[in-house]
Amino acid sequence: MASVNTFDAKSALTVGDQTYEIFRLAAVEGSGDLPYSLKVLLENLLRTEDGANVTAEHIRALGGWDQDAQPDTEIQFTPARVIMQDFTGVPCIVDLATMREAVEELGGNASKINPLAPAELVIDHSVVIDVFGREDAFQRNVDFEYQRNQERYQFLRWGQTAFDDFKVVPPGTGIVHQVNIEHLARSVMVRDTDEGTLAYPDTCVGTDSHTTMENGLGVLGWGVGGIEAEAAMLGQPISMLIPRVVGFKLTGEIPPAATATDVVLTITEMLREHGVVGKFVEFYGEGVASVPLANRATIGNMSPEFGSTCAIFPIDDVTVDYLRMTGRDEQQLALVEAYAKEQGLWHDPSTEPRFSERLELDLSTVVPSIAGPKRPQDRIVVSEAKEQFASDVKNYGVDGDLREVEVSYAGQTFGLKDGAVVIASITSCTNTSNPSVMMAAAMLAKNAVERGLDVKPWVKTSMAPGSKVVTNYYEKAGMWPYLEKLGYHLVGYGCTTCIGNSGPLPEEISQAVQENDLTVTSVLSGNRNFEGRINPDVKMNYLASPPLVIAYALAGTMDVDFDSEPLGQDADGTDVFLKDIWPNPADVQRTIDEAISQEMFTDKYADVFAGDDRWRSLPTPEGDTFAWDEDSTYVRKAPYFDGMQSEPAPVEDISGARVLALLGDSVTTDHISPAGAIKADSPAGKYLAEHGVERKDFNSYGSRRGNHEVMIRGTFANIRLKNLLLDGVEGGFTRNFLDGGEQTTIFEASQAYQEAGVPLVVLAGKEYGSGSSRDWAAKGTTLLGVKAVLAESYERIHRSNLIGMGVVPLQFPAGENAASYGLDGTETFDVTGLTALNEGTTPRTVTVTATKESGETVEIDAVVRIDTPGEADYFRNGGILQYVLRSLVK
Repeated sequence: MASVNTFDAKSALTVGDQTYEIFRLAAVEGSGDLPYSLKVLLENLLRTEDGANVTAEHIRALGGWDQDAQPDTEIQFTPARVIMQDFTGVPCIVDLATMREAVEELGGNASKINPLAPAELVIDHSVVIDVFGREDAFQRNVDFEYQRNQERYQFLRWGQTAFDDFKVVPPGTGIVHQVNIEHLARSVMVRDTDEGTLAYPDTCVGTDSHTTMENGLGVLGWGVGGIEAEAAMLGQPISMLIPRVVGFKLTGEIPPAATATDVVLTITEMLREHGVVGKFVEFYGEGVASVPLANRATIGNMSPEFGSTCAIFPIDDVTVDYLRMTGRDEQQLALVEAYAKEQGLWHDPSTEPRFSERLELDLSTVVPSIAGPKRPQDRIVVSEAKEQFASDVKNYGVDGDLREVEVSYAGQTFGLKDGAVVIASITSCTNTSNPSVMMAAAMLAKNAVERGLDVKPWVKTSMAPGSKVVTNYYEKAGMWPYLEKLGYHLVGYGCTTCIGNSGPLPEEISQAVQENDLTVTSVLSGNRNFEGRINPDVKMNYLASPPLVIAYALAGTMDVDFDSEPLGQDADGTDVFLKDIWPNPADVQRTIDEAISQEMFTDKYADVFAGDDRWRSLPTPEGDTFAWDEDSTYVRKAPYFDGMQSEPAPVEDISGARVLALLGDSVTTDHISPAGAIKADSPAGKYLAEHGVERKDFNSYGSRRGNHEVMIRGTFANIRLKNLLLDGVEGGFTRNFLDGGEQTTIFEASQAYQEAGVPLVVLAGKEYGSGSSRDWAAKGTTLLGVKAVLAESYERIHRSNLIGMGVVPLQFPAGENAASYGLDGTETFDVTGLTALNEGTTPRTVTVTATKESGETVEIDAVVRIDTPGEADYFRNGGILQYVLRSLVK
């Protein structure tokens, strides 16, 4: 509750029989024509004004925002709630549990460590598609999930009882972002205080970058690292600069042949090209009213792919109708509408807010598209996809004719070629929340079956809906038999293929691919297709709408032109083309209207936190502090507070550092953070084997995020990582300069350097750390002994997370990089000037001196990317968690 009310903004709003306390935006000069997103931030500051963290000057700066200026005003944003998924959420709860013990050791009270903002965790990242294409796939995959993850699930059950205001949505319920928009999101929050009932905009940060899906509901929020999320749960505001806001005007309507996925791939390409990293994107204009909520959510979901902090739609009738459809109560609906209209948050297409930049898209110009083979922003028009594939496949060593090998599998013998689609998966939050594309896929399947078409035998098919409601409306519309005839049986409710949980390919297919080094492909309805992410056997990955996923499964190859090549023949021997089975959008909409009801949502979410018998029967530890099991390979006490004193040690310059990795451009957190399957011959695999874990029980890195010993061994271990210290070698390897520059794993080199007391640095190119908001990309970096990263530019979340873990992000001067300075990574590095932080100031630059083996030195005037005073406080304390812990003890 704010202790200061400089602007006399506190007021009352009566809706029906209920009166709410609100903070009126109109009290601040200049607020009237602010973009929607900044109005939400302004209300946040008005409500949390305390004269210290949030001052009247901050509020005036936001009201008088200069849309043309570069961001330079720091504000403190306090999210209303936090949402997590289990991969990123488990380490958060591990850290909170460890903090309880650390507080006691520093003489404080363990029960002080509790979420102060509502925190909800949805278990959706742990299901792996081990079984597919059969009736019992869902049940079998869930069985495997519980076998592999029992320890983690018991730990989360403990957390649910030990911490106040922390709830867990059990496995097999849905994908976090879909559960968020269908049930958890409030649009307007309500909280009882000593002075009455407070109403304010729903804002929510999440430990998954696609938290931005909620932007479709007018909820301001974005993905943060688990580190920031923990701090937000503990009442710490998020330090940020008032951003530039890009107004994206929508006009026209989507043409019949195109889908919401095509729209979002078009927008992704446009915004990547425009450059929106660190900016807010906000949609406005006459076309907004014709964009269904599901499509808005799809667009918001892809915000990380085009690089913006958020991609938000204002509240309007479409928002309220969706909230009604998904079972929110009538008082809440009335409050959302009344509050939005009272505060100027209701969309008015006739007025144009002041924006920093503007773009425009006529939706009628959108054409069917896919994206790939390795980045979501690389859009390809479907009619040109065959030609583009022929060009792209050359980058994978296939020059000339596509090679073909004979394979026998499941009673059939066939030729498997380069370009074969071996995975065609309907998965991920982006599209499985959207009835228009999900029903289109089902109806395309129906049309295909009725014309006698079948999926090619080498295709691994899977259907992983975002919530049980999808299953419900498929049943009601009678679509499951057709989907299942094509192998699209339910495999689970989770992210699956999009996060690398595609499961293994059938052994015969995998063996043929590996032995012949075939370049095979995947097609998925997801948002991420980075190298090495989907499946270790698959080199080229494409994003597509759910109906196009099935189309490519029917074709069985990326080497196809749907316009001129048939998908197969019907019983009469007549060629069947994609256009012959593509469902009519009017028929799709009519089927949706007949199949979806409000009761489906109220029924499926009636008892969403209770879980099934299996969840409820898990033995659950009790007590304020967790009883760590020393033998556990899943959940271990975090090491960040070991030996921590009540006062931070002074910041020191870096001396005699060696390069752990020399990296190029676009190194993502997927390259840095441990993800996917654990290989037997990797440092993490060896660790598990040494601890008695059988190969079949290794599970994924994501499932073992609560064990830092596994995670540190998998940091920088992505099979596609290219460390330029080595020639032509991919994977988690480097040179150990203490051992004559011999090649070894990054983990083993790190251990040797740390034992010798040698600090480490990472050199990198542009867009370092783009991708998922993975806290382990920063946690693993610090645990490997890296003290600084020197890059050309950073992705927002990863830069902030590095600081949150005590690693200093440095930037080459504009236009310069490692190559331009003649650096090859064999140098020794000194960083001087960091000690200025001890005086309470942040140096703009520091001197990086690289000493070559010859004794020659290179001096670099590196920019210190500690951008705000709040970040400087975190760094001085050795990290954000240490800062919070010391604050709570004081």
